[in-house]
Formats: sequence, C-alpha cells, structure tokens
Amino acid sequence: MNDSIYKKIKSLPPLDDTVVQIQRICADEDSSINDLVKVIEKDPMLTANILHSANSPLYGFSKEVSTIARAISLFGMATVRGFALSSAIKKSFSINLEPYGITSQDFLKISMIQNALMYNWYSKIKPADLEILSPASFMLEVGKIVLSKEMLENKLDDKFKIDLLSVNHPSDLVNVEINTIGVCNEEVTAKIFEQWNIESELVGAILYSNNPDEAPKHIKSFAVALKIVKTAANIFNQIDDISVQNTLLLLDEYGFDHDTFLMAVAKVKDNL
Repeated sequence: MNDSIYKKIKSLPPLDDTVVQIQRICADEDSSINDLVKVIEKDPMLTANILHSANSPLYGFSKEVSTIARAISLFGMATVRGFALSSAIKKSFSINLEPYGITSQDFLKISMIQNALMYNWYSKIKPADLEILSPASFMLEVGKIVLSKEMLENKLDDKFKIDLLSVNHPSDLVNVEINTIGVCNEEVTAKIFEQWNIESELVGAILYSNNPDEAPKHIKSFAVALKIVKTAANIFNQIDDISVQNTLLLLDEYGFDHDTFLMAVAKVKDNL
C-alpha cells in the first residue's frame, strides 16, 4: 500500500464513542437488547439514521419501524450495528466516487442493496453468521472512497475511467484498481477497519472476498458469501439478469441452493 493511501487511512477520525459502545455491546455475550437501545437512543442523529435505514423498502417490511427496540427485534443486534457503522462512514468521509462513475447516493444505495440481500439470504440459511456478514456487507465498498480521492489528487481518474470500460465482470475491477493505483478496494477497506479495531473475522472476510479459496479456514465461508453478494450488486449491476446469472455460477461452485438465494433476490429487487 503506497504511503499516500496509508496516510489517508491513518488520518481518519476514530469511531465516535457511541459506535465504540455499540461495538462493545454487540461483542459481549452477556449484553441485552436493552443495553443497545439505551446507548443508541442517547444519540438522536444516530437514532434517526438507523431508523431511516431500517425503513428502507429493500427489507420489505409492511409496517414502519418507529423505535430502535423494534429495529433490533426485527433485524438483530448485528444488522443494527451495521446500520451504525454505515452512519459512521457517512460522518467520517467526504464521499466523491466520480472516478467510478457513481454518485454518493449511488454508493449508499449499493451498500444498502448488498446488506439487504445478505440479510434476506442468510437469515434463512445461517442467521448466526450475520454477526459478521451483516456489518461486513454494508462496508464492502468503503475503500473506493479513499481510492477515488487518491486518483483525483494524482490525476489518474481519466485513465481509470477509460480502463473501466473494458471491465466485463465485477471481479475484473480489482485488476484495474491495482494497475492504476497499486492496491484494491478490499485491501483498503480491510485496513480502514483494522485501524478502527473492528474484529479480525470481519476484516478478513472483506480482505479475502475476492479470493475466498485463499482465506483461512475460519474466514472462508464469510468471504464466499460476500463475494456472492457483491457479484449480485456492485457499481456495474444491481441485481439485474447479468449479475444474477453470474451469482448462480458461484452458488454452484460453493454448493449453495439456488432457491433460497433467488427468493432473497426477488424480495430486494421488488423494492428497488
């Protein structure tokens, strides 16, 4: 990782106290929903951001989620933690993804789609893994913010945009990022969360999400799930025929049932 990108990561503000407390509560097996509610409700802006996220049509709930307690009961502590981390990202970064050809709103929408798809899929097959996968799926694209800033400062954005035109599959984006700036989104994202003392399983899941077969054994299943979700929803395609067909190949490769995933896809797609 070049010095300029490393310095940008090191200069990021720490997570605010509320999010740090949320992290601690979610990591403590003896903590309760009420502990989490008390911490979040002390921060009105974070409360509003979480409720806004929880009421996204992507999750398909028919009734409004009007309280933090209700959000936690519906989504679980891990997903609400993901909402809180997403809120922290908005606060910590000035989001300009012009080199990638998307707006800040596109970026936030893609992150929400990735999380909603993961939630609707894994809540049906292995809910316990959402402890890692729910916050991780919210954060998959964060490194692009730092890479964009670096490209714009060094006038590498025009070359990058030209090279993007040749990308036919989201997995090919890694090579374009590395060829342009020497590092990929997932490496930068993992380094950001390492800086913020996020647990190693979440950091590793993101780091190996391009190449799950290279991941340590205890990380591999998380990395596989993230790879599948970001193949379905990314800066090029958001759950369209092309991206879904690409995910079916991965589902076969890693031994997943099609029907459960496709039901999650339908639920999210119907609410886009």
